[in-house]
Amino acid sequence: MKAAVITFPGSNCDRDLAVGFEKAGAQVIKVWHKETELPDGIDVIGVPGGFSYGDYLRCGAIASRSPVGQAIADFAARGGYVLGICNGFQILTEMGLLPGALMRNASLKYICKSVALTVASANSPYTESYGAGAQVTFPIAHHDGNYQIDPEGLAALKAEDRVAFRYVDNPNGSVDDIAGVLSENRRVLGMMPHPERAIEPAQGGADGAALFRALSGIMASA
Repeated sequence: MKAAVITFPGSNCDRDLAVGFEKAGAQVIKVWHKETELPDGIDVIGVPGGFSYGDYLRCGAIASRSPVGQAIADFAARGGYVLGICNGFQILTEMGLLPGALMRNASLKYICKSVALTVASANSPYTESYGAGAQVTFPIAHHDGNYQIDPEGLAALKAEDRVAFRYVDNPNGSVDDIAGVLSENRRVLGMMPHPERAIEPAQGGADGAALFRALSGIMASA
């Protein structure tokens, strides 16, 4: 697996995400946001967490218009795999690669803690190794993680089995307890919790490692 990890001004989880891919056997290439093309042979793009452009205007709004943004969109349109975590999820919604929007937490407070999640769908390259209904624990660290979508969009997500993760105890007010969603072709995943911060016991848990291993397995068998 060959992974590109994008870095924006204000990204602070790009190294963590690179390590997550590397521990699953991937070759990782860092890509600066001003690049207009991706390296050849990329299998998956990682869009990391952080505070791109200081979260000005809206979280992810400016990053979604970065020069590299069109290359990400073109890659996804060709059927490429894209994983957006936390601020990366916000960026993917701003780009229109995923539906919905991330709003201010219902508590109006920044939340940083480990949370329990239910794997809502195992029908994706990211979640298939967990099994639907499995419970995992990932850290969260966000101020704007309140996922919202209109009733018609929510109905479509549920009917198409595109909710990847749900919170067991909703920390931020997200509609239907949604913590992560998939694109229509199931190759783009956006999620607020951080699996890359849960890949080895020294981090307090290793539930996130299976997500990266599953993705690597898909690439190996392709």
